[in-house]
Amino acid sequence: MSDQRVYNFSAGPSMLPLSALERAGSEITNYRGSGMSVMEMSHRSKVFIQIFEETQEKLRRIMNVPQGYKILFLQTGASGQFSMIPLNLIGKTGKADYAVTGNFSNLAYKEAQKYGQIHLAASSEDRDHSYIPAQSQLKLDPEASYFYYCANNTIYGTEWQYVPDTGSVPLVCDMSSDILSMPVDVSKFGLIYAGAQKNMAPAGLTVVIIKEELAGHELPYTPLIMNYKTMIDKDSMYNTPPCWCIYMLGLTLDWVEENGGLAGMEKLKWQRANMLYDTLDNSKLFRCHGEKGSRSGMNVTFRTGSEELDAKFVSQAAQAGFVNLKGHRKTGGMRASIYNAMPVEGVEKLCDFIKAFDKAN
Repeated sequence: MSDQRVYNFSAGPSMLPLSALERAGSEITNYRGSGMSVMEMSHRSKVFIQIFEETQEKLRRIMNVPQGYKILFLQTGASGQFSMIPLNLIGKTGKADYAVTGNFSNLAYKEAQKYGQIHLAASSEDRDHSYIPAQSQLKLDPEASYFYYCANNTIYGTEWQYVPDTGSVPLVCDMSSDILSMPVDVSKFGLIYAGAQKNMAPAGLTVVIIKEELAGHELPYTPLIMNYKTMIDKDSMYNTPPCWCIYMLGLTLDWVEENGGLAGMEKLKWQRANMLYDTLDNSKLFRCHGEKGSRSGMNVTFRTGSEELDAKFVSQAAQAGFVNLKGHRKTGGMRASIYNAMPVEGVEKLCDFIKAFDKAN
């Protein structure tokens, strides 16, 4: 084992800002003179309530969350939202629209079918989820209670470059893997959610930003713990929240602000991504999975066409300090996840490695 940090291209849990980790390390046994770690203190204590409220306010400020929206810090993982969303939102008409552009939106689509009439509004399965459907390709149901989509597809390496126009039908978006990577007009959405383990904090926290008027219409058999109204009324503390993850989110948000906010994150996002895509597009060995115009700025998926050569690339990259580049088991190949905390230097060095491997093979 090495005592040096590596460039971690994992799709999640992923890299966190070094300054946030160092600050957490300095406070690990005694948070600001409390004599306790954040991992040890009561979620009802004045010390933790201050952490909780400050983190909520930071996120509201950085994402410019309007009044009338509630920020919830929940558990169950982002996948828990696959059930929680239809349980709480489908009751208006019993119908919902889903766009399936990758693995996780497909899982959400299948789960939602337990709770109502689910219409497939769009799918990219015909080209192995290599593209995002255009607005004109969306088959919208005006009677849908909501329209659901996943903004960024980590496994296939595609990302929506526009916000769908669904008229009066509320938008529900899984932003797990590109939240905080760009400015977002929250007022266009009824609900945004994200698992924290990509751009926000360690695994264990799910952030939900919900328009308050959408809550309180849950199906009658909705469990209390999965009821948005319950969580709004209890300010995310119906049960013990993921305290350490909320604390780490606060430290990460400090880092985001120090580095230009969401506009700064977006600039770095495309600086990294365009550099990597240019390198791959100009190589003789590699091809990208995502089609131009639909490519993700967070997860760059690519392959050689040879499983043996792909394995050789992943192995040699790991030896050179570039870890977790192996693609998902569904797709094979390689995947470089370049979330907010990945330094530009890491992508520059990966590009140099790709060029050297391309030349040698």
